[in-house]
Amino acid sequence: MPIRSVWRIHKAGSLDRLTRESEELDAPPPGHARVAVGAVGLNFADIAACLGLYSATPKGAFVPGLEFAGAIEAVGEGVASMAPGDRVIGVTRFGGYATHVNADVRYLLPLPAGWSDADGAALPVQAITAWYAISDLGACRSGHSVLVQSAAGGVGLNALAILRGLGARVVATVGHERKVPFLLEHAGLDRRQIVVRDRRAFGAQLDEALRVNRMDGFDLVLDAVAGPFLEPAYRRMRPAGRLVVYGAADLMPSGTRTNWLTLAARYVMRPRIDPINMVSANRSVMGFNLIWLWDQADRLPQAYAGLARYITRPPFIGRRFPFGEAPAAMRYLQSGDSIGKVVLDT
Repeated sequence: MPIRSVWRIHKAGSLDRLTRESEELDAPPPGHARVAVGAVGLNFADIAACLGLYSATPKGAFVPGLEFAGAIEAVGEGVASMAPGDRVIGVTRFGGYATHVNADVRYLLPLPAGWSDADGAALPVQAITAWYAISDLGACRSGHSVLVQSAAGGVGLNALAILRGLGARVVATVGHERKVPFLLEHAGLDRRQIVVRDRRAFGAQLDEALRVNRMDGFDLVLDAVAGPFLEPAYRRMRPAGRLVVYGAADLMPSGTRTNWLTLAARYVMRPRIDPINMVSANRSVMGFNLIWLWDQADRLPQAYAGLARYITRPPFIGRRFPFGEAPAAMRYLQSGDSIGKVVLDT
């Protein structure tokens, strides 16, 4: 049996509790393949799980990580679709921060030709999140006006690519002025489409963005920030508009531990939208967590097929860390300074 290295946390609550361990990995069970991992993609859900803020976090000790890419080393009984040597992208319900993974082959996808392991590890979670929010929940169509919060992040950049392919009209927000040049150069936007969020004047910022882009409201809002930015966006949706929430970065602690008093204060001050008002305003608010779709593996091929039409080049990777620096990589992602995807190289 091979020896693998993993990053494990034995009790959620602090990133400082992550420890690197070595252990034997059993042979792949039926329907599974053992993958030698070349790269691991990082997500905010990894941080939230380690801080004890993620409802899907396993009980007790666990290995974080939801996506990876690498080469198949061995296959279990009944696997005929893949063979040792095949290069694959994979998703897993935790367990991705590892040098080897036994993965259910239903959650493996061939790595596109010409892509590196890092490219592959950067794709699935955030791209599928963007696709599900835009296509399944958002019902976005050509000509729709769309607000994309955190547009320089991994989900945001995938969303911009999909929306461009659909022919939607976009306003994008970022948290820092330093991210604007990146969007101008890499995302095909012009300056009037980009809003640098101001907590105290966000509504007025959106009004100006709508005016200069000749929009009368948003048909779809994609929100991974929430906090004081959610309600102003909601109030600027057109009739039949949809607000899709898939994260709450405004509630994410900035330190390695959770300050429960600060978190409680932000939670009490969180936005509240009256469902009766939603009826009279003819607007919808929807939320989802991609991990709860884990048991619906039959939906993955359709999602990947949809993505292939619009994601035609590897995702933008803002920074790569060695596998041994996983805690530092997570803190960097948590800082809000990152652009695009953060990846661990094993």
